[in-house]
Amino acid sequence: MRLSPEALAALPAAIARPLYDRDAQAVGIVHFGIGAFHRAHQAWYTDAAMNLGAERRDDADWMITGVSLRSPGVARQMNPQGGLYSVAEQSAEGMALRIVGAVRNVLVASEEPDAVIAAVAAPSTHIVSLTVTEKGYCRAADGSLDFDLAHSLSFYYFVTQGLLARAKAGLPGVTLLSCDNLADNGAKLESLMLQYLERHEPDLVDWFSQNCTCPSTMIDRIVPATTDEDRASVAAALGGLLDEACVVTEPFSQWVIEDRFAAPRPRWEAVGAQLVTEVAPYETAKLRMLNGAHSLLAYCGLRAGYAYVHEAIADPDLRRLAGQLMRNEAAPTITPTPGQDLDAYADALIARFANPSLNHRLIQIAMDGSQKIPQRWLETLAHNQAQGRTCPAIREGLSAWIHHLQGHNGPVDDPLADKLSRAAKSNEPLNALFGEGGPMAGIWRPQG
Repeated sequence: MRLSPEALAALPAAIARPLYDRDAQAVGIVHFGIGAFHRAHQAWYTDAAMNLGAERRDDADWMITGVSLRSPGVARQMNPQGGLYSVAEQSAEGMALRIVGAVRNVLVASEEPDAVIAAVAAPSTHIVSLTVTEKGYCRAADGSLDFDLAHSLSFYYFVTQGLLARAKAGLPGVTLLSCDNLADNGAKLESLMLQYLERHEPDLVDWFSQNCTCPSTMIDRIVPATTDEDRASVAAALGGLLDEACVVTEPFSQWVIEDRFAAPRPRWEAVGAQLVTEVAPYETAKLRMLNGAHSLLAYCGLRAGYAYVHEAIADPDLRRLAGQLMRNEAAPTITPTPGQDLDAYADALIARFANPSLNHRLIQIAMDGSQKIPQRWLETLAHNQAQGRTCPAIREGLSAWIHHLQGHNGPVDDPLADKLSRAAKSNEPLNALFGEGGPMAGIWRPQG
């Protein structure tokens, strides 16, 4: 039997579950890219915020309609379960399980495009959020919108058509909330949306600018790909119920959000999120320290023959490299906000990486390196070069990335895979990758 609303009452008493009446809630959020991370992070926070509404009506009506742009896989997992799924927090102490009820349904954009547009245009919708990965923003090498990539199956099309319907109906604007690992993601999303609108719906530009906002965010939670073993463990904890949509994660979670919303929002700050005026210091620390060390462990760990993050960080040489990147190379490039202790942050990250209960695959982190490395490594490199400092840990990471691009860890999963692989196999791979005409040209200039 599958997990379902009807099965909730029969679950073991120790398992946390929604406290609100799901059927009585309206959809307030449309989310593009409803993968494992969203389910373990933003939907998890939203579920907790709606649990507050068991006694406060103003915490209600934040159900989520998820949108999968192409693959029907998540819809096939979640819709038969009424949108329910479990979040399994894994630590050395064991597993803590919670049923999340915030997702109403999942639409597959390629199969039901009109329903997606209608969801964005619905009067109850106040937030359109995104976890589409870095490559989902369809950016060219210079950061501008690549119109060839931003075609009719991109989120730009569906959001634009939904906003157009809202404007014609006299409805208010929405908050567009990027939850992807992009530096200054709100400003980038706003710029890219305006570029798309200027070409395809120029009459909507002023309405968008006056009625919609794009706050920046910083997200942090390690969410490995769910395995069959994970599903079996969750099913055992659920008394034999199969949960095809379960996600496994760590106990730690962080969400920093610029408090700049166009419309109502859930009380995320009451359940652990941080609403701030300036996201940049948190975002920069996360990108350059956590994500930078993650990519270093991924490429260096794969080269050393490891499969998982906790295996790589247990290697004394890789642990030293990760610490060097965070403390000596990344931290000096960050201006922390008051109370932000970067040294303690590095200690906490090492401890999180070492969690033996999270089988976070290095090959998963190694995906889409061309989209991640600029903000994770190259900004740190450029800052240090300007100060006359070297970055031996990041240089070692670049060497391991080139080794990866040469195919030593299997097929390269990257939107620029063919170009990157050809450049990596040249006599001078750094220059071929980053020099004039290279696939990463203009992003960083190698020195020495």
